Amino acid sequence: MQLLFDGLCGLCDRSVDFIIRHDRHHRFTFSPLQSPAGQAAIRRAGLTEQYFDSIVLIDGNTLYTHSDAVLNIARRLGWPWKLVYGLILIPRPLRDWGYRFIARHRYQWFGKREACRIPTPAERAQFVVDVDEPAAQPAGNGA
Repeated sequence: MQLLFDGLCGLCDRSVDFIIRHDRHHRFTFSPLQSPAGQAAIRRAGLTEQYFDSIVLIDGNTLYTHSDAVLNIARRLGWPWKLVYGLILIPRPLRDWGYRFIARHRYQWFGKREACRIPTPAERAQFVVDVDEPAAQPAGNGA
């Protein structure tokens, strides 16, 4: 599963750190939306190249954005984080309103970086930044 995130956003960066720490099966690969790989992925998904207002989760042919992306990420992190997926019962317009409210204020509340993060050597296999760079093969069973 490829997770696209705003590489300049402090909240998004911390969220990636959290996911890496709790993704025991290494199911996710990560690409900043600003990277060539991130831009290529959003074009393939049919989104505009300026699509920086949401985290994007691509799972095979399924695309998740906004609150659906967050909940589907939590669901795949295992216990106890998958309990968060229960919030899917809240109607999407209400969930996405909350998501967009936080997204509008994310730079003000969590800061904005000057440049996208550089993965540590330990994280490098999970990041896809260049278009011609192969995606890391997840170690888990993808379930």
